[in-house]
Amino acid sequence: MKNYIQPGENVTVAASSGVVSGAGHKVGSLFGIASVTALVGEDVTLTREGVYSVAKVSAQAWAVGAKIYWDDTAKLFTTTATSNTLVGCAHGVAANPSAEGEVLLTGQV
Repeated sequence: MKNYIQPGENVTVAASSGVVSGAGHKVGSLFGIASVTALVGEDVTLTREGVYSVAKVSAQAWAVGAKIYWDDTAKLFTTTATSNTLVGCAHGVAANPSAEGEVLLTGQV
């Protein structure tokens, strides 16, 4: 097929802001986990699918399967839908308080 480009699990884009390796990053409607640290405008490969241990809103408890959103202002994962982007679901239980949780990214942003 001559119009095929790539599978899409990993995509390289220009960073919309500074990002560190392993952090969530949103460029327009595209979301993924940064594979490298990059400054704004530099190329960064985003992994859009898989299970990751991520920084979350500490004062939230997560249940397995709960919808997880990306808060692009706080740069944290959250269960709060308002003004945030749905990125996947909780893969494990996370206590309140706790700084990290496990998220399954679905790649469907």
